[in-house]
Amino acid sequence: MSFKFSLPPELENRVRQHVESGRYSPASEVSSEALRLFETYQGVHAANLASLKADIAQGVAEIEAGRVRELDMNGIKQRGRATLATRRPA
Repeated sequence: MSFKFSLPPELENRVRQHVESGRYSPASEVSSEALRLFETYQGVHAANLASLKADIAQGVAEIEAGRVRELDMNGIKQRGRATLATRRPA
């Protein structure tokens, strides 16, 4: 299968530089490598999104089960300050 596509001058120059570096022989190898990397990126992105959705679902389940309570920020600060007060300066 053969595809033909055009690139903006900046990308065309970058492809040319990669070929001239000797790492790639025909320009099609540059586009093939770019597509492989893009697919890898999409896979990582999809996995991150799936993980985020699972975390959200778990959080919603925790809320629905009544295992979540509102944070007492003042209490947290007070406990932190009390802990710091018991430490000796370095």
